[in-house]
Amino acid sequence: MESNACSTVDVGWDALALVDAADDRPLIERRAVVRGGFYEMQARTVIERVPQVAGVAQGWGVSPYRGCVHACRGCGARAGHRRLGLDAGRDFDTRVVVRPNVVERLRVELARWDGGELAVGVGGDCYQAAEETYRLMPGVIGALEGAGVPFTVYTKSALVLRDTGLLARAGARVAVSIAFVDERIRRVVEPGAPTAQARLELVSALVEAGVECRVLMAPVLPLLSDAADQLGATVRRIASAGVRVVEPVVLRLPAGTREWYVEWLAQAHPQLVGRYEELYDGAGLPSPQYEGRITEQIAQLCRVYGMACGAPEPARVRPRAAQLRLV
Repeated sequence: MESNACSTVDVGWDALALVDAADDRPLIERRAVVRGGFYEMQARTVIERVPQVAGVAQGWGVSPYRGCVHACRGCGARAGHRRLGLDAGRDFDTRVVVRPNVVERLRVELARWDGGELAVGVGGDCYQAAEETYRLMPGVIGALEGAGVPFTVYTKSALVLRDTGLLARAGARVAVSIAFVDERIRRVVEPGAPTAQARLELVSALVEAGVECRVLMAPVLPLLSDAADQLGATVRRIASAGVRVVEPVVLRLPAGTREWYVEWLAQAHPQLVGRYEELYDGAGLPSPQYEGRITEQIAQLCRVYGMACGAPEPARVRPRAAQLRLV
C-alpha cells in the first residue's frame, strides 16, 4: 500500500511531484483520463481505511468508483472528492472517478492482507451506472473470493443482480440501504437513487437468489424521517421483503457531507438548522441520547416483525482458493 531499482523509482516519484507542483490544476485534471463522461484514474492503493464516523461496520474498504450519481445528500463519502481537487457537493454527484486498475491492485494488496472483513463500495455505489461500462465488480469479487477475505457489498442498484451467482459462491454479504419509504423524501434527498419500492424488490430478489442480504435503515434523517409512523412503515415494508436483519444508522455529518447537507437544509427547512447544530458534535456524530432512542425504536419494531436488529457479527475468514500444483 535492489538499490539501483529503488533509486530509479525514487527519481521517478520526485520528478512526478515536481511536475505536479508546477501545475496548479486540480489533481483529477492532472492525472485522470476523461472517457465517456467518467474520470479514469489509476489507483496506487485500493484497500483504504473507512472513517469511523461513516457508520459502516467494517474498518477497511475497497471502492472501484469514487463519487456517485445517486446524489444522496447525506452520503458520508463526499469528502473524498476534495482530495482530488473537486468539491464535495455537485462534483461528487456528477464527476465519477473510475479506478480501472482496482482488480490488479487489489490482488497485490490481498496477498499481504490480514484477513479482516472489507466493505466494497463505500466511496461510491459499486453498481452505479459506471459499472455497466467498466464491469469491475466481477474481478473484485473473484479477487476477494480467491484470497478468502470476507466482504460486504454496499449498494442501492439492481445491477448487483447480474452478479448474484458470483456473490453467492463467494459467500458475500450485500447491504441495501432503505432509510424510509416516503417517496416525497426520496425525491429530494436521494434524487438519483432507485425508489424505495425498487430497492425492496431488489432485496427480495437477492434473498431468493441465496445471497445473504440485510437492510441498512440508513441514514435516518433527524426531524425529517424519524417520526414513529415513518419508522413503523419502513420496518413493516422491509419485513415484507423477506429480510432477517436490519441495521439502523442515524445520519452522520462528517466534513464535506455536513456543508452540503446543511446548505440544502437551510434552503428547504431553515427552522431545523438550529436543531441540527444542537444535535451534532464537531465530528459530525449525532447526540448519543438521540441515536440511542431512534435505534431502540427500530429494534422494538424489528422484534414485532421477527427480525434481528443491529450490526452483523464479523464474518469468518474463508480458506483461500486452492492453487494448481505445478508438479
